[in-house]
Parts: sequence; structure tokens; C-alpha cells
Amino acid sequence: MDLAFAVFLQVATGVATLLIISLGLAVIFGMMRVINLAHGEFLMLGAYSAIISVRAGLNIWLAMLVVAPIVVGAIGAAVERVLIRGLYGRVLDTMLATWGLSLALIGIVTMIFGDSVSGFSAPLGSIAIGGYRSSSYGLFLIGAAIVLLCGTWAVLRLTPAGLIARGTMQNAEMAAALGVSPGRVYAATFTAGAAISGLAGALIAPFSGVVPTMGTLYIARAFITVLTGGAAMLAGTLSASALLGSVSTLGTYFTTPVLGEVIMLVVAVLLLRLLPQGITGRFFRRAL
Repeated sequence: MDLAFAVFLQVATGVATLLIISLGLAVIFGMMRVINLAHGEFLMLGAYSAIISVRAGLNIWLAMLVVAPIVVGAIGAAVERVLIRGLYGRVLDTMLATWGLSLALIGIVTMIFGDSVSGFSAPLGSIAIGGYRSSSYGLFLIGAAIVLLCGTWAVLRLTPAGLIARGTMQNAEMAAALGVSPGRVYAATFTAGAAISGLAGALIAPFSGVVPTMGTLYIARAFITVLTGGAAMLAGTLSASALLGSVSTLGTYFTTPVLGEVIMLVVAVLLLRLLPQGITGRFFRRAL
């Protein structure tokens, strides 16, 4: 029984981690249809922002929960204004531009910090589960994923800003006719997605270790999750994270980390073959 609960906690942590790293991409891609290949580097910048803040003496929670999303959100706002704004509706050009941005960010961070692994220890210690021990920080990640998902849903569903954002994404011309500036809405949405990505990078830093190329480890998993989820941004990301995160964690537990990733990819490919429009193309169609 203790082993079953320990494995369940590990699976829940894996699902929460996948949800956290995918949510920022889901906001940008799901609402704006912008394929941001620099998403992994936004995660990386969030992690480095937290590390620099902690080394400067700032409280670790302020570094992760406040500094990282603010810094990466500001970078995202600058990227949207300088690079993305003129490329809306041009999918291939956006992919090439963000791919170039990804390479540039990796190069800049490598020149500044080198290619060695950085990081900080996970706070909160560990908990005992019978004869097993598990990190208490994993429980915090589960709670953080729930709060982040519910907060994003509440903003989009219950606030005037969320209503304006969803309306603009569905019909920008009509929104403009009603006095809404689509450009400002796009900028705010991209900035919010970048800030969520920065927060995600800081939250996973204690578990993953931080290097300039860490984004490449997560961007494929994030894109697979968002695409598998389908059109419903939040419901799709949650359902795909639950399925793929469970498969990956259990596959890793019973085999090896490499085979766990392979199993997750195979399941995602089979799922997209059976459900070309993703999970929410068949289920949860009216969900956000």
C-alpha cells in the first residue's frame, strides 16, 4: 500500500510538471495560433532568473513566484513588440523567427553563464510514506499546477479582460469595430504566456538542474501535450498532461527514463492517429 501511494504521488508530480511546462505554450498557441519555438528558452530564462535572485540573497519563494514571471514576461513583451507583431498569420515565418530567437538566447546565456549545470536545492524537505520517502516539493508542484490552471481559467472565463481576449482571438475585426485594440490584446496575451513559462521554468529548476540548453528537453514534450490536447486550450492541456504524464512516469518507473519518453511519444502518436483533432476534438468540445 505504501509503495502504491508513493508511485501515485510520483505520477501526480509528473502530471503536474508536464501541465506547468505546457500551460504557457497553450496560452500562446491555443489563443493566438503562434508557434513559439523559443518556449523552451522562456523556461530556461525563468530558471536562471530565479537562480540569480537566490544567489543575490532574495528569498527563494519570491525568486520563483515573483521575479521569474516578471522578468520573462517583460522579455516576452519585448519579443512580441520587436519580433512577433509583424508576423501574425504567417505561421512559417513565425516558426523561423522564434527558432532563430531560441538559438540566440541559448548562445547569449551560454556566453554569460557557461555550459555547466546550475541550480538550487528543492525547499520543504521530504515526507515519509511508510518505508519510502518522497520530496515535499512534489506536493507543492501539484498544488501550484492546480492553482495555475484554475487561475488561468478564472481570468479567461470570469473577468472582462479574459472575455475581451477570447473575443479578439475569435474575431479581431469585430473587436476592433467595438473599440478594442487587437494589437494590445495580442501583446498582453503573449506577455502572459511568456510570464507563465518563466514561472514554470523557475518551479522545475530545483528538480531539473539548469543549463542554457535545458529548453530543448521540454519544448518537444510541451508541444506534444498541447497538440494532443486539441482545440480546448485548458481542458485539452489538462487531459493530455494527465494521460501523457502518467504514461511517461509509469514507463520510467518500470523501465528507464529513455524508454519512458519513447512510450509517451508512441502513445501521443497513436492518440493523434485515432483522434486527429486531439482529445478535445472528440471530448470536452465546449470546454475552455
